[in-house]
Amino acid sequence: MTTEFFEKYSFKLRDREDLKKVIGGFPREKKVIMCHGVFDVVHPGHVRHLAYAKTKADILIASITADKHIKKGTYRPHVPERLRALNIAAFEMVDYVIIDHNAKPLENINYLQPDYFAKGFEYMGGGLPPATQEEADLVEGYGGEMIFTPGDVVYSSSKLIDLAPPALQIEKLLSLMHSNGLSFDDLRKAVDQMKGFKVHVLGDTIVDSYTRTSLIGGQTKTPTFSVRYLGQDDYIGGAGIVCQHMRAAGAEVVFSTVLGKDRYADFVVKGLTEAGIDCKAIIDQTRPTTNKNAIIASGYRLLKVDTLDNRSISDTILEELSETLKNTKSDAVVFSDFRHGIFNQLTVPVLTDAIPADVYKVADSQVASRWGNITEFKDFDLITPNEREARFALADQDSTVGSLAGSLMGETGCRLLILKLGDRGVFATFPSSEEDGVTYFSIDSFARTVVDAVGAGDALLAYATLSMLATKNAVIAAILGSFAAACECEYDGNIPVKPADVLSRINQIEKTAGYGA
Repeated sequence: MTTEFFEKYSFKLRDREDLKKVIGGFPREKKVIMCHGVFDVVHPGHVRHLAYAKTKADILIASITADKHIKKGTYRPHVPERLRALNIAAFEMVDYVIIDHNAKPLENINYLQPDYFAKGFEYMGGGLPPATQEEADLVEGYGGEMIFTPGDVVYSSSKLIDLAPPALQIEKLLSLMHSNGLSFDDLRKAVDQMKGFKVHVLGDTIVDSYTRTSLIGGQTKTPTFSVRYLGQDDYIGGAGIVCQHMRAAGAEVVFSTVLGKDRYADFVVKGLTEAGIDCKAIIDQTRPTTNKNAIIASGYRLLKVDTLDNRSISDTILEELSETLKNTKSDAVVFSDFRHGIFNQLTVPVLTDAIPADVYKVADSQVASRWGNITEFKDFDLITPNEREARFALADQDSTVGSLAGSLMGETGCRLLILKLGDRGVFATFPSSEEDGVTYFSIDSFARTVVDAVGAGDALLAYATLSMLATKNAVIAAILGSFAAACECEYDGNIPVKPADVLSRINQIEKTAGYGA
């Protein structure tokens, strides 16, 4: 799929006002027939339906349901609305395509008043469903006619998708880029433009340890594994790795955090200082530096031992962090919350109020297993929770990701939400001037071989933030954040993602898409 595909068939995509001018009012000399559906995966039943409809009129209009109104599955549609529209437009028998932004096609039927409205044969079996009867009453009310297309075999997009979800990561990405006027060169330029921004990160530091062992055997009397110690690797994690990602991308980084008085604190300060990060660590002698130690045998995680204290920071430390926030000049402030003492219901408002005016505000809360809540971060410019965290915060386990994202935006008042979906990629949404006042899109994961998914969200947070500072373009931010997360997944442990890594991923995807040499 190339730019030529999008440009060749885009002329068939019309809004209803323009389409009304083309077809004229009812009754008309050239007959118009209209079909409506999701068309998430186009199958032979759809082709028969459209082909038969075309035989009944001069002009065939295919109407497709907008993404936000599709409720057939948590992650549906698999194919975003613009790409679905272009897929249908590519059929010779289809003259025009319209994306219906209403929950039902009634408003567009009444506005366009096609001579015929076509439904599949399956809608006749056992009488008309209430929704189809409603459509029939409307069409017949202005003098039009319902037509039911024959179908010897009834296909189901949902059943086909359940058997094998379509792999469309490249096609979805190209469609998103084309509809936003973006090229791969724009992505590369954005990576180069990240350098030099001043970012103040405030959050919980975690030292992630990997204790590597080999399995010797088990006890006969108790269910206890016996392992032989091989060694231990320590990595700076939590908010610390967010700083390292940003520094690797070329930002000037100040880091405010709370550490204990122990060897892990020394390890963190030394490592961040050597990376060129201004580490303003407050030492709290009443708590340890948070350490999460995974015991690994032959690649399998047997156990994780956490050394931590999740008590709230003292008022004295809160005041010191607030003063540092107020007095540090920066282009962006990032709150990286793991609920290990810095952030809670009492401290979040105080720390938020300390952020200087006209600074880009970002928050990420990775606390679904404890009492954290991303909705406590009000009116931020960017938030990047994962799906589980969002559902935890909203007590919502049933909604589609689109509805979930909309609810979270309404609850937090954020300007950009990038919802992390794990191996499914991301779902992004932000307010816009579009008809329904919001833009939303999804990007599939571009990780090739997942070695260690821990820390992917931190890479996304860092690169999405710097992308917004550099370009103020939410689509570029979500794409580059996704690419950075994909790169991080391919490392074992917390390794800073470098611009060269992201550029290499851009080049590889461009080549796969057929754009590169």
